[in-house]
Amino acid sequence: MTILQVRDLHKTYEPAAQVLTGISFKVERGEFVGVIGPSGAGKSTLLRCVNRLVEPTSGEILIPRTVLNPDANGSMMNVLKLSRHELRLVRRKVGMIFQQFNIVKRLSVIENVLAGGLGYQSSLRSCLRFFPEGERRRALINLKRVELLAHAYKRASELSGGEQQRVAIARTLMQDPAIILADEPVSSLDPKLSRVILDILKRVCREDGITALVSLHTLDLTREYADRVVGLKGGQISFDGPIQDLTEAVVQKIYHDAK
Repeated sequence: MTILQVRDLHKTYEPAAQVLTGISFKVERGEFVGVIGPSGAGKSTLLRCVNRLVEPTSGEILIPRTVLNPDANGSMMNVLKLSRHELRLVRRKVGMIFQQFNIVKRLSVIENVLAGGLGYQSSLRSCLRFFPEGERRRALINLKRVELLAHAYKRASELSGGEQQRVAIARTLMQDPAIILADEPVSSLDPKLSRVILDILKRVCREDGITALVSLHTLDLTREYADRVVGLKGGQISFDGPIQDLTEAVVQKIYHDAK
């Protein structure tokens, strides 16, 4: 089942910097898609367009209505045409993991994880940071899933970089996401820690049936973790296919003359 379809997506920054030019692809439910390309190819912009952290200039981003309501019909809705309220509902189901973790270091680990569920709380409860007991249990379960249960009540600033990124994964799981977008989530970590994080991310996605689009900064990690690869060059798709088809000739095509 197609869970995400991007059609003829364009993004131009003023005055005339064209970052994405006619991007089109589909993602099936449960795929773990690696997004690769040279610096400036448009990887981060593409991921941020999917949940409208960046507003596309034109095109369509389609997801099935069943993402929001399992009882809905299977038709697709265009994320770019949604109202503010509808977009808020979509963002609950599209998690985002950033390169710099984006956790609040002065708060405890469990408070950071609980923040992932704020989209399901009333405005008053969100402002007061009031979390029902059931939510606290879910936060502890998700911390256990990322192997951080013992650190639940520590201040987040006490954790290492790899541990902070695991907190970010647990926080994202609190959204009960259908899709996770990860923008170079391990680029600031050493190779050993990078594999720890990606092992956890891929495992929880498999366990929960979550679809993932993950921008990765090395081809070795892409080949090790991705089921499929979308390669960008100059704001366009240079390659889209299964990981076994990412040959050296394809890599050369994506990165050749990138500078």
